[in-house]
Amino acid sequence: MSFEILGISSYVPKKVLTNYDLERIVDTSDQWITERTGIKERRIADENETTSDLAAKAALKLFEEISFNPSKIDAIVFATATPDNLIASTACSFQAKIGARKAFAFDISAACPGFLYGLKIADGLLRSDDIEYVLLAGAETLSRYVDWLDRTTCVLFGDGAGVALLKRSTSFNKRILSWNLGADGNLRDLLIMPAGGIAMPFSKNALDKRLCYIKMKGREVFKNAVLKMQNSVEDVIRKAKIKSSEIDWFVPHQANIRIIEALRERLGLPKDKVYVNINKYGNTSAASIPIALREMLDRKLVKKGQLVLMTSFGAGFTWGSILIRW
Repeated sequence: MSFEILGISSYVPKKVLTNYDLERIVDTSDQWITERTGIKERRIADENETTSDLAAKAALKLFEEISFNPSKIDAIVFATATPDNLIASTACSFQAKIGARKAFAFDISAACPGFLYGLKIADGLLRSDDIEYVLLAGAETLSRYVDWLDRTTCVLFGDGAGVALLKRSTSFNKRILSWNLGADGNLRDLLIMPAGGIAMPFSKNALDKRLCYIKMKGREVFKNAVLKMQNSVEDVIRKAKIKSSEIDWFVPHQANIRIIEALRERLGLPKDKVYVNINKYGNTSAASIPIALREMLDRKLVKKGQLVLMTSFGAGFTWGSILIRW
């Protein structure tokens, strides 16, 4: 028992924030940002848009494209690090907005690899005879957590959403050929928003100290991200009993072009097999991979039967890789 992908959709906000716009906000430049990150622009949600709104717009577009009734959905898996509310899951808000009345719904918090964590969870759910359709979402409004006075982080992140509709199927003996998911809580302080949870509730003191925003130790994140993803990808390739040359598409998390390039070189992959769109969207965390997959489908780059390898890393510290046959 496995699953088929009925469709993938994405949505990004209309507002575009370019590097030149950022030059007027913080002490930075287009050249500095581009050389160090590969990012030229990112999308920023409207002040009235929430994370569930972004995901709902992606999902409703998909339902219209494939003429699908959302009342058929059995389960919703919603990956996000920027929930609408701390209490009451974003998945439930999303469920109401898309009309998936029958579905049970829950959030997962795994930061940037959230979509990959969710894909493995969805695969497990679809092995049950009681579940036929699972809607997987990865969505973020990271602009709300960005410190616009910190030039090392505010240039990196953008908002967006991606969804994938999966159906239980016997057509594929094994859609996920191999996988590797991991976490190391000892590295959690490398990328974290210190205030806002039970450990450090929101307060005037926390706000004054700017602890209610994303904090990142860039060099340590870079080093660990490349190493963890390399090990994860190599494990997936080994488990699948294939050679890296057999991979048709490598879809990495879009966090930093230098990380992507370092990983590509270590794995010995040619540039034309690596999909990159970081220049347009920046780091959209859990939305990164589904946004990329939708673009690839629109451009007719992905074909049936191809091997697609996805990998990601994020706050926690979390990471993951999944190899699927399209």
